Amino acid sequence: MIIELTENSIGKRLDSFLQEALSIPRAYAQTLISQKKIFVNGENKKSSYKIAHRDSIQSIENIEYVVQKPTLKAQRIPLDIIFEDEHMLVINKPKGMLTHPTSYDSSDTLVNALMGYLGENLSTLGGDMRRGIVHRLDKNTAGLLMVAKTDEAHINLQEQIKSKSAIRKYLAIALGNFKEDGGIITKPIAKNLGNTVKMYIPKNPAEGQEAKTTFHILEKFDGAAFIELELATGRTHQIRLHMSSINHPIFGDTLYGAKSFQKFSKIKTTEQVLMSYYLKFKHPITGIDMEFKLNEDKWDKDLVKVLKILRGNL
Repeated sequence: MIIELTENSIGKRLDSFLQEALSIPRAYAQTLISQKKIFVNGENKKSSYKIAHRDSIQSIENIEYVVQKPTLKAQRIPLDIIFEDEHMLVINKPKGMLTHPTSYDSSDTLVNALMGYLGENLSTLGGDMRRGIVHRLDKNTAGLLMVAKTDEAHINLQEQIKSKSAIRKYLAIALGNFKEDGGIITKPIAKNLGNTVKMYIPKNPAEGQEAKTTFHILEKFDGAAFIELELATGRTHQIRLHMSSINHPIFGDTLYGAKSFQKFSKIKTTEQVLMSYYLKFKHPITGIDMEFKLNEDKWDKDLVKVLKILRGNL
């Protein structure tokens, strides 16, 4: 089987080229290469091989990749329920828990826990794997999430997020010395085709989605700051990527540059020190103003620990 090159293929890594050309995950492309099922000019090459003009790419068999949908199961996992009525819930998601199942992790997620608690009494608009999920948090970001029990509530809550009338605020530790006391970051965000877990800011704004993050400093330290952030949009990894883009990555966020700051390398955290601590919106059915703010006793343990160290209390 000949795999055709295009002008855009030249200079790309072999695994990235296969990912795009065959519409397969990059990890699967690397497996094919390591199993010697891909040849470049009749030879086996490494995944890092850069495609050149007049290369001939062949596979020894037709490649069919079938996405295996995870089986969703209800699990009895404790939930920190901040609010609940017959229409919706507000949940305090712990760090280390995925919001919903993925093709790699189909258990121990918030959706599994919600199904264990509510059964089928969840909105279905997001599909089977995202039952009840109105918006999401990264696995290692803790904090407040809205969950819809009914499709009617789901539609209304999502519209509030889309229209920016719902207010979502976060707390974080950001690295580096800040000259300013706050700022607004408006940079587009796009998926990184060469890295399925990482987002990036494209040079051409038209290639990304609009994203806006507002932040202000709550407390400054030598080499770091305690900050509050507010999202006007909710793109994947938005806070993490935006703060990294101004050279102030989130403490512990190895995906977006925290490793380059050696000053606090001995302080161990489970990735990014970031949490959703404030929500304000209108109840999706009654229209009553709803406001939730996590007190310090419910803050993420990593945030509390790092703050104590920075303040000299630990």
